[in-house]
Amino acid sequence: MAIPAIWDNGQSQRSTPCDIVLTNQRLFGYYFVSFPRERLFLDAFPLSTITGASLRQKTFEPLFHELMVSDGQRKVYIRAPRQKIETLYSALRLAIESYAPEAQSAIEVEQADETAHLAPIFGRQDIRRSFENSSLAITMLFIGGLILEIGGAVLWASTHSAQIGLPLCIAGFVAVFAAFLTRKQQIK
Repeated sequence: MAIPAIWDNGQSQRSTPCDIVLTNQRLFGYYFVSFPRERLFLDAFPLSTITGASLRQKTFEPLFHELMVSDGQRKVYIRAPRQKIETLYSALRLAIESYAPEAQSAIEVEQADETAHLAPIFGRQDIRRSFENSSLAITMLFIGGLILEIGGAVLWASTHSAQIGLPLCIAGFVAVFAAFLTRKQQIK
């Protein structure tokens, strides 16, 4: 199974848009770009090491849903549209139930390890946060401010009246400035 999604492993400042590939051995994010220079991204989780997977629905980001996958030491967040992330969640659950127990038992037999392997924990979370501080709200505020500024400038130029265009330009400037301040507070 392969779907386009966003892979966030928490180790870098930004997320990586890539293809999420699920096989009977691993879950990994992958992309290869050859132009303008070659770049490769590959990050993987063996199915036998996954200890938890949680489908997270954020009320403040209605476009994307998130799948958190953990192996006990690190977490990866995979974001995609709801239908694709639901499909990935059910396929991951099925793959772990089907293939990971066999791999784990083969490893235990070879190593004669007496520690018990815990079954992965699957769950769903509903994350609630105010819409005013979400990335979507900040983006809408910024774009709305730009539209007001451009509309005010066009009206001012076409009517030659500052009384019509100037208030829209000022409102747009305030909206863009508020978007920058809100984003800066969110980063802190």
